[in-house]
Amino acid sequence: MTLEEINRLPSQEVETEFSKCCGSTRWAKRMGEARPFANIGQLFSKADEIWWSLSTDDWLEAFRAHPKIGEKKAATAQSAEAQRWSAQEQSQSQQAAAETKAALAEGNLRYEDRFGFIFIVCAAGKSAGEILASLSQRLGNNHETERRIAADEQRKITQLRLNRLVDSSSSK
Repeated sequence: MTLEEINRLPSQEVETEFSKCCGSTRWAKRMGEARPFANIGQLFSKADEIWWSLSTDDWLEAFRAHPKIGEKKAATAQSAEAQRWSAQEQSQSQQAAAETKAALAEGNLRYEDRFGFIFIVCAAGKSAGEILASLSQRLGNNHETERRIAADEQRKITQLRLNRLVDSSSSK
């Protein structure tokens, strides 16, 4: 599937494809409505524009579509492709030493207790130590600051996955 094919998909099908990239139902729907995209740059730009226009509830819905760092299952159902992408993004944390994994699990609990949502970080390319350091630092943020940081991390993840969606689709 190319960008042109994404532009031609029926609404329900394209929303399913976009939901692999971001777990916000409203984001996926609005991305489908924003078509056609003239080029990849416009796709990415519109993805960001729509993301930042959403409510906190929409952001929280997207966060729930991710497994906690170091875990494999999200709070809400994910497609097989989204699960595979998440596992790839978190692959370095899965290879961490037992004490680092335990510290991540404990940090995840503290974070969720403090902020009311899971720790979201664009983990692609980051070591477990880097993720743990980010988690520890972000625990000191106030709620509003942390919500915005988490939303930006989700935006980064969405951009990576949109790239994979078009790349993986184009290679079929």
